[in-house]
Amino acid sequence: MQGLWRRLTTAVIFVVIMVAGHYTGEYTFSALFLIITGGCLWEFFGMTLDLHTRRDKIRKALGVALGLMPFVLVTALSLLKVKEPENFITLASLLFSPFVFTIFIYELYSNSKEPFANIAFMVLGLFYIGVPFALLDFIAFDGENNFNGRVVLGLLVLTWVNDTGAYLTGSLIGKTPLFPRISPNKTWEGTTGGFITTIVFGYLLSLIFHEIPLVQWVGLAVIVAVFGGLGDLVESMLKRSVGVKDSGNLLPGHGGLLDRFDAFIFVIPFASAYLLYLR
Repeated sequence: MQGLWRRLTTAVIFVVIMVAGHYTGEYTFSALFLIITGGCLWEFFGMTLDLHTRRDKIRKALGVALGLMPFVLVTALSLLKVKEPENFITLASLLFSPFVFTIFIYELYSNSKEPFANIAFMVLGLFYIGVPFALLDFIAFDGENNFNGRVVLGLLVLTWVNDTGAYLTGSLIGKTPLFPRISPNKTWEGTTGGFITTIVFGYLLSLIFHEIPLVQWVGLAVIVAVFGGLGDLVESMLKRSVGVKDSGNLLPGHGGLLDRFDAFIFVIPFASAYLLYLR
């Protein structure tokens, strides 16, 4: 019972922070997701990199800084109202590219026995976590760079609903394993329940948040139902490969930040591409 109350307390505090971050303006929103991105990167490199020496810890900090760079650059350009897509992409690429090579330079001088693996893990963290969170700005800011965090909040709600719906349905009637090699407890019945629940909530969100029409909310719900589950499986695969149960312990009863945002990270690229295509 004590564990349940701990989970509920953590969940309530977490939800309040997330809702406040979306309703208090673009600067609060950007600061909130900067912290979340950095936390996810910190946990990811904590799982994948050896941290026995001071140089290892510097490598981890470098990986986090590099992974944050896309989010920082894209957010800065959005806040500065750089509107033309070609200018936006060109500026972001030119500013970011030099930073990528710092990891190669660091490995050159760090005298590491496994420079190839270290570089690979840092680049993986960049593209697995850093780039998706940077793409979040294309959802939070419209074509005129006007901020509206409610679409992002709705996307988060759909992600949580999908996870909860799948868990509850699977607990009640789940029998057929979905992916036993990676996640023995996930079932096809649970996945189907999560899919249906997410579509229903997509419709309900269209009645509350009018920034995008019903058809787009339903489209986002389908994206969440498909790719959210895959994101959860991918993180489970990565954790199994390094022998850990949770990515961290920041959220009592829930694990780490990466455990809470693994599905959302996978949803962002597909959701942003979908909404950009429809603009």
